[in-house]
Amino acid sequence: MNRIDAKFAELKASGRTALIPYITMGDPNPDVSVSLLRELETAGADIVELGVPYSDPLADGPVIQRASERALKHNITILDCIRIAKEAREHNVSLPFILFTYYNPVLQVGLERFFELLAEHDISGVIIPDLPFEENGPVKALSDRFNIHLIPLVAPTSEDRIVKIVSSASGFIYCVSSLGVTGVRSDFFSGIDEFLATVRRSTDLPIAIGFGISSSEQFVHFSKSCDGVVVGSAIVRKIEEATQLLLSESSRSDGLVQVREFVRQLRG
Repeated sequence: MNRIDAKFAELKASGRTALIPYITMGDPNPDVSVSLLRELETAGADIVELGVPYSDPLADGPVIQRASERALKHNITILDCIRIAKEAREHNVSLPFILFTYYNPVLQVGLERFFELLAEHDISGVIIPDLPFEENGPVKALSDRFNIHLIPLVAPTSEDRIVKIVSSASGFIYCVSSLGVTGVRSDFFSGIDEFLATVRRSTDLPIAIGFGISSSEQFVHFSKSCDGVVVGSAIVRKIEEATQLLLSESSRSDGLVQVREFVRQLRG
């Protein structure tokens, strides 16, 4: 069974909502990423999105853009991000991994080779935000072949496309909470509850919400209507604040504790 399916089944049986952190691979440098993944698991994360740094993002707000800039200074590539997942497994991290990447890096690797690498490195899912549903046929076929979930994004603007998008989905449905790019928010799309109800009626898969979730209050609120909650920019910003601690071996443990405790308190 795919690790994502097993995790959602486990959470459903215990009546819990998945906490799904996002971090940018290679931020603040590649050596720290494995340590951060270990801390996320210790903090109670259930699934982790591994963000591939990209120089021309469409969905990422300023916090994640800055993280990508820091990572790209180390010339990190999509292959390095996949390798970090393997290193984390060697350090006994058992969380399901989802690679969050734009389509161009995937094309540069080659579609079939890309999915071979995901399978070889025990990555359970992939999110490609700039790949439209109408054009994902070859990618979807390979994801099914390699048992890697191609996780779709649906937004409040998806409207009559929602049923089509979720009809061939697997893993879970990623619901975008707000219009625009990622980033910490205090307010969300005014019709968010109706939107989530529409998605829920359209699929039997778990649904998760992301884009802007940053506090335990928001996590608890959305836990009532969703099976998973993604927290990205708020965690990446915490890593940014702890950068100097994380970059020094003598103070790295202090920086890791700051990130771990922030993630731990998100469940409220």
